[in-house]
Amino acid sequence: QLQASGGGLVQAGGSLRLSCAASGRTWFVINAFGWYRQAPGKQRELVADIKRGGSTNYSDSVKGRFTISMDNAVNTVYLQMDTLEPEDTAVYYCTSNIWTMTQGSTDYWGQGTQVTVSS
Repeated sequence: QLQASGGGLVQAGGSLRLSCAASGRTWFVINAFGWYRQAPGKQRELVADIKRGGSTNYSDSVKGRFTISMDNAVNTVYLQMDTLEPEDTAVYYCTSNIWTMTQGSTDYWGQGTQVTVSS
């Protein structure tokens, strides 16, 4: 399962750090982590993702402001969000592609965490 945390209310120009930890009963390998967001009335969109080897990908709207990273030792992904804008207000979702011997590679989603940026 994926457990996300770190959302909240912040003023424009501020920073927040989201975390998402993967856990499971059996041995697993994380192939990739990603963060998506969904604002009211809008479709869910990719914010950033990171693969096991460390390669990253960002949406144009957050490039240069957000940084995704992962700690393999604790199976956790982070999203450092700086210079936040009101347009970043959304529910942020963590996702992960995880491999297990019994299920192969499967995509999992965490519960959303609300990020609200006030102007």
